[in-house]
Amino acid sequence: MTFRSAALAALISTTLATPLILMPGTAGAQDELVPPEEIPAGEPAPIAEPAPVGEPAPVLDPAAAEAPAPPETVSFTPDEANLAEFTGGELPGGKKADPLVLKLQVLLDRAGYSPGVIDGIMGDNVAKAIVAAEAAIGAPQDGVLDEAVWQGLVASQDAVLGLYTITPEDLAGPFIPDLPSDYGELAKLDRSAFRTPREMFAERFHMDETLLARLNPGIDFGAPGSQIVVANPGASRSDVAVTYIIADKTRKQLLGYDAANRLVVSYPATIGSDELPSPSGVHKVNAVAWDAAYYYRPAVNFQQGNTKRKLTIPPGPNNPIGTTWIDLSEPTYGIHGTPEPSRIDKTNSHGCIRLTNWDAEELAGLVEKGVPVEFR
Repeated sequence: MTFRSAALAALISTTLATPLILMPGTAGAQDELVPPEEIPAGEPAPIAEPAPVGEPAPVLDPAAAEAPAPPETVSFTPDEANLAEFTGGELPGGKKADPLVLKLQVLLDRAGYSPGVIDGIMGDNVAKAIVAAEAAIGAPQDGVLDEAVWQGLVASQDAVLGLYTITPEDLAGPFIPDLPSDYGELAKLDRSAFRTPREMFAERFHMDETLLARLNPGIDFGAPGSQIVVANPGASRSDVAVTYIIADKTRKQLLGYDAANRLVVSYPATIGSDELPSPSGVHKVNAVAWDAAYYYRPAVNFQQGNTKRKLTIPPGPNNPIGTTWIDLSEPTYGIHGTPEPSRIDKTNSHGCIRLTNWDAEELAGLVEKGVPVEFR
């Protein structure tokens, strides 16, 4: 069971329902995989320059314990986010969380078009998710929200913010506040665990950790019985089978299609770098490793600092490959998670396709061995 479905079962003040699906039906099995010639509804239009997203979230100091919640709070209440409505025009920009943008992010996530971390801020990853939603219903693909897309998304009436009660089981850990960043030291541990409960809850509910803290000023995330305001992105997609994947290097997005060539999931992605580019052409899924260890091989991949020896870094959400590894037929390449979800599409990878942990987990449950992965 994924974090997503297990945690959301305990949400209160929210009636959970089946996630919205914009595409009708689910295709059956096919005898032969046929790559889609183009994204449904035509090649997607280039995404316009989004509103400023601010500086990338800072990397947490691995030697720091859980810091107090940021002194600022959000400028809206949960009810304002739950009741927010799109009435046309441009979405709010800027660096502060907005209730309408937050609601849109949650609705896109539920529909299978991941906006990355839910932070309430309009940016490239939200615009790309809008393009995917537009493509799925045959609307013009410009990344600009319109009434048709909005109405399809809000068909799900569940509140986008709800309350979660922290349980003793949540706090069983382990948590490692002083989690090392050096691979040599990390390899000595039993697990690449979360640093703090707050970090764990942020990832469980697909949220930016700063937003989670500001929605819950003064809350002790380490106290059983505490109630916290969290996003409600719904359960992981499990009603579709992804039979073809496109890793779009230009768009920095991973697109998943079913057997009828319908776009059914999309995820913002970090795909390679100038120094260590991703492969080209079509490769295939070899296998899926859940809660995967990371095998550091500096002679094959890259070298971290002065660490020149081979290492096995234990599984866990702060493992260099996150919680999940989808192995590809091209040696040493795969699709995987990350210990820093807020930096997806804001930093480079070592040639692989990097997703948030929750997106990698969802995709791993939708693919089988042999599914083609095309790098464009």
